[in-house]
Amino acid sequence: QVDLVESGGGSVQPGESLRLSCAASGRMFSATVMGWYRQAPGKERELVAFIYANGITKYADSVKDRFSISKNKIGNTVYLQMNSLKPEDTAVYYCNFKTAGPDYWGQGTQVTVSS
Repeated sequence: QVDLVESGGGSVQPGESLRLSCAASGRMFSATVMGWYRQAPGKERELVAFIYANGITKYADSVKDRFSISKNKIGNTVYLQMNSLKPEDTAVYYCNFKTAGPDYWGQGTQVTVSS
């Protein structure tokens, strides 16, 4: 069993920053891709960013140049630095680890951007 625990969500004003973390615990595994998704009320879950085990990153156009994804050296924690936040970034953010076996998801953390 692998558990992903997210932290760092909260309520901020437009233009401010937040840093999300997602730490894996449980049995040993190797994630091939680690990513962040988000789901706003009434909308489908969408990919925000992901990072391969080799460090290559990809971003949704809506967050490019504002968000930055990174991971720790041993590959069991992924981060999402979110700068210049906008009201449209308001959503529940989920981390996802893809492995050679199952995918794992975090429980979600709320990010609210409002003046």
